[in-house]
Amino acid sequence: MNHRNSPRAGFARKLLPMMAAAALLQGAALSAHAAGSVVLYTADGLENLYKDVLPAFEKKEGVKVNIVTAGSGEVVNRANVEKDAPKADVLITLPPFIQQAQQNGLLQPYQSVNYKNVPTIAKSADGSWATFVNNYFSFAINPEVVKNQPKTFADLLHPDYSGKVAYSNPATAGDGMAVIILTTSLMGEDKAFEYLKKLEQSAKFHTKGTGYLDVLLSRNEIAVANGDLQMDLDDAANGGLSLKPIFLAAEAGGHPTTFQLPYAIGLIKNGPNQEAGKKLIDYLMSTEVQSKVPDIFGIPGRTDVALSGKNGAAVKQAIEGVKLIPVDWNQVMAKKADWTARWKSEVIGSSGKQIEVVKPK
Repeated sequence: MNHRNSPRAGFARKLLPMMAAAALLQGAALSAHAAGSVVLYTADGLENLYKDVLPAFEKKEGVKVNIVTAGSGEVVNRANVEKDAPKADVLITLPPFIQQAQQNGLLQPYQSVNYKNVPTIAKSADGSWATFVNNYFSFAINPEVVKNQPKTFADLLHPDYSGKVAYSNPATAGDGMAVIILTTSLMGEDKAFEYLKKLEQSAKFHTKGTGYLDVLLSRNEIAVANGDLQMDLDDAANGGLSLKPIFLAAEAGGHPTTFQLPYAIGLIKNGPNQEAGKKLIDYLMSTEVQSKVPDIFGIPGRTDVALSGKNGAAVKQAIEGVKLIPVDWNQVMAKKADWTARWKSEVIGSSGKQIEVVKPK
C-alpha cells in the first residue's frame, strides 16, 4: 500500500519545503491544467489501472486526463500550496492524508451516486472522500536474495539486514506513516520509536514515495522495504519485479498483523474543471471500473463488486491468516505531526541519512 506532510512549526518554515516538493512532482508542471482536460493528483501504485480504464473515459467525455503521480502526502502538499488557485480537479491519496486534505479545506463535498455501496466507515459523511481501492499495508522482500523470510519486527534487526532495509519517509508517504501507525499500535508509542531507532542502524536510506522501493528491491539494492499489498503484488505480476509482500508479527509465535490502507478519492475544491472532475469520480467509482480493480490486485471500494478472478484469489491467499487491526484515523491525524517530528529528531537525528530518495528522471 504508493504510495503521502507533516505540519511544521511556523508557516514560513513549512511553505518553502512544500513548494520545493511540489516543483519536483513526477510529470508535473505548474501549468498541469489545459483546456479540455481534467487533472488527477494521485498517490503512486495505481498506474496500471489508470492505463486500462482512462482511455474509455477520455473517448466518451472528449476530455484528456492529465495525471500527476507522487507520494500520497506529496500530492496533498501540492494541492495545499495551490489552495488559492487550484490546478487539479480530483485527488486520490491514502489516509491519513485524505483526512488532512479534508481538514485543510482542500476538498469539495460531492455525493457521487456511486458512493452508495461504499461502507459508511469507508467514506466521509459529507461526501468529501470515499474509498476508491481498498488495500492493506505490507512489507516486501526480494525472494531471490532473502531466503529466510523475516517473521517478526525483531527479525529485521538481524545483522543480515544491515544496510539492506529501507522504508518511505513518513512525512511524504502514506505507506511510510503506516510504519509508525503499525509499530505504535503493536508496541506502544515509546517502544515503537525505540524500535525504529534500532532499525535505523540497518536502514540504507528513506524514499520520498513508496513505489520506487519496489524497483530498488528488485535490483537488490535493498532486501526489505515497506509497501502495500496491491502495489507489491501488481509490481511483481505485471511489472516483472522480483519482490514478495510479507506481513510481520509483533513477537515470535504471534500472528502477522496489518491494517487496511485504502486509496481514497475526492473532488478538489474550486478546481478548474469541476464538472469533468465529478464525471471522473463517477466513472472511477462505477461498476465498470470497480470490477477491474482486482486485475491490479486491489479490492473494490464498493461492496456490491466482488473481489474475483485469479488476482482476487491471490489477494485472498496473501492475507490468509493475517490479523487485521482497526485504525482510528482521527487519532492518527491528531498524532501525525508529533510522530513526524519525533521520527526526524529521534530516528533520523543528525545522521545525515537521505530521507527523500526519488527515482532518477
